[in-house]
Amino acid sequence: MKSSKVFAAAAVAVLSAALCTVAVGQDHATAQEVVAKVREAASTLSKTGDVAQFQQKQGPWVWKDTYVFVQDCDEKVVAANPLHPEQEGKGLMSVKDAKTGKSLYPDPENFCKSVKEKPSGIWREYWWPKAGETEASRKISYHLAAKGTPYVVAAGVYDDKATVKELSKLSSKE
Repeated sequence: MKSSKVFAAAAVAVLSAALCTVAVGQDHATAQEVVAKVREAASTLSKTGDVAQFQQKQGPWVWKDTYVFVQDCDEKVVAANPLHPEQEGKGLMSVKDAKTGKSLYPDPENFCKSVKEKPSGIWREYWWPKAGETEASRKISYHLAAKGTPYVVAAGVYDDKATVKELSKLSSKE
């Protein structure tokens, strides 16, 4: 009798741990979700021109462990970043890789041109802190021009293994 209770308790513990692992795993945005959300955001911004909706921390553009951010290619500034509002209005050249300290956009003109010339968007790799953290993690972001606007819309995944090359194949297929 005692051994069956021990077995039952052990089974419940293992099942609980497994369910927690599954739940935690669901908190990470996938590259496919990022592509879909960025495309939706670019389409919305193309229709409305309303950047304010991308500044809301509790809005539809913040999910799991990522968020949509917007860059203004006419002004060469960060137009919206719901989790880092202190970035808004800053020049793109001043946005730094959290590990290397180098500018993420050393040539904003060329960056904007390359995104606008690539209808399937581009992926860029850099180091950036996850929401609520101070230590940098490897992030790969998908950037897409919002047609008819000066804006580039982006979101990223925190992933130690994915490559820009494989993610580029993913976004060019969809």
